[in-house]
Amino acid sequence: MKRLALGLGLAAIAGAGVAFLLTAPQPVASERLEAIAALDGDASAGETLFWAGGCASCHAAPGAEDAARLVMSGGVKLTSDFGTFVAPNISPDPEAGIGSWSVTDFANAMLAGVSPRGQHYYPAFPYTSYTRMTDRDIADLFAFMQTLPESQVASLPHEVGFPFNIRRALGGWKLLFFTDEPRVALDGADPQIERGQYLVEGPGHCGECHTPRNPIGGFVADAWLAGAKNPEGEGVIPNLTPGGKSISSWSAGDIAYYLESGFTPDFDSVGGSMVDVQKNMAQLTSGDRDAIAAYLKALPERANGWE
Repeated sequence: MKRLALGLGLAAIAGAGVAFLLTAPQPVASERLEAIAALDGDASAGETLFWAGGCASCHAAPGAEDAARLVMSGGVKLTSDFGTFVAPNISPDPEAGIGSWSVTDFANAMLAGVSPRGQHYYPAFPYTSYTRMTDRDIADLFAFMQTLPESQVASLPHEVGFPFNIRRALGGWKLLFFTDEPRVALDGADPQIERGQYLVEGPGHCGECHTPRNPIGGFVADAWLAGAKNPEGEGVIPNLTPGGKSISSWSAGDIAYYLESGFTPDFDSVGGSMVDVQKNMAQLTSGDRDAIAAYLKALPERANGWE
């Protein structure tokens, strides 16, 4: 019995050691970080990424309008089954924001979900989508972020209880769900659809809301963009595939016009959390809005993800 107990104890210790190693934060490979650091970021190009990425929707102060949407003081609260996550200050302020970050710190956050302190970020920060961004786009976005106004508003802590406040456990979640692979395979897609796929699956992070999740927060892989229950209240997030009723009857031109103007083909107007998203999409070029529309029309049909 003593030998059995000793064996079980050693196995438990070994298992804990393996789990500790497997759940460690995995930053971006040093070679890639060096390549990103060597790029000369273009702030004007980075502005497009800023709007495509929806940075203002979460990191501007709640209710901010016009020029105030460029002040990344944070404070928006995102409710979920795991707790409430509070968007931090990401302005260039060196104390309250990310002004002391290097471009490699920024790349690790965006591409790997790893903080400058070497901790996992919660995937409420959609690095699970941003990980598909190119090195050039990361460098350009970082350059634009440096041009924004500084804010000294302190970031608020997340409201997350046990066991979800154990950040190390996110390493296990990443092993299960974190990937930079395309969400759908569109064989033979033309350059316009490929651009739309990049924008939607990468910086646009549309799937973060429009795809259902399993009980531990991972995407349901075969229900990409099929819609989901609204984690922040009553109702549902619409199905964006041609298999749903939400926009399946819309033409690509209808979708692009909606993203530009906020008006549906039936002359209804955008509402809810999509208001901020549409404001961001209106800042893109018409070519990028057309590309997003082309990608959505090319998706495989999916039944509604909330049913």
